[in-house]
Amino acid sequence: MHTLLTKSTDLYQHSLTHLSHLDGLAPLLFRIYLAPIMLQAGWNKLANFSDTVTWFGNAEWGLGLPFPALMTALAGGTELLGGIALLLGLAVRWFSVPLMITMLVAALSVHWPNGWLAIADASSWLANQQVIDAQQQLAVSKEILQTHGNYDWLTMNGSIVILNNGIEFAATYFIMLLSLLFTGGGRYVSADFWIKRALIDAPVKKS
Repeated sequence: MHTLLTKSTDLYQHSLTHLSHLDGLAPLLFRIYLAPIMLQAGWNKLANFSDTVTWFGNAEWGLGLPFPALMTALAGGTELLGGIALLLGLAVRWFSVPLMITMLVAALSVHWPNGWLAIADASSWLANQQVIDAQQQLAVSKEILQTHGNYDWLTMNGSIVILNNGIEFAATYFIMLLSLLFTGGGRYVSADFWIKRALIDAPVKKS
């Protein structure tokens, strides 16, 4: 019994040793997932700069942020450059910090009043009163579309839903970026790994 337990433990440790060579896979998947999201968000802000500035600065129907032009440039630039950096695995730890800040600002200034859920789903245990109330609006919307529209065509690519715009996505992105802050871009699969290997880990040649 003891011998069997020892062999099982050795096999487990041996498997973990080989598995460690693939520990760059998780940060790579995070980076591939996050990069297009950040690129799109940054591009949208900068390509529609004046509209974004207006939305950032308007206190009545926008975010009411100070220095809206500067905030737009910083947010859009951070997301665009950060998306490129994530794609390449370059300076991942450095870029994860400002990207996390943009996610925090988005969560607190835009999404926080709406609760957690991004899509209004009254069946979720995370549903707040706003989500529950939205079900009546959704039911009426579906009734109108079924009566006056081609409902089968309208829903052929997915069900009609109400966007709740909660913090769900921003919080998820923040957690993924926080993980990248600790792991970096990943072994073998990031520019950071190869730069560090070439400049820092390279053996010193003897004269």
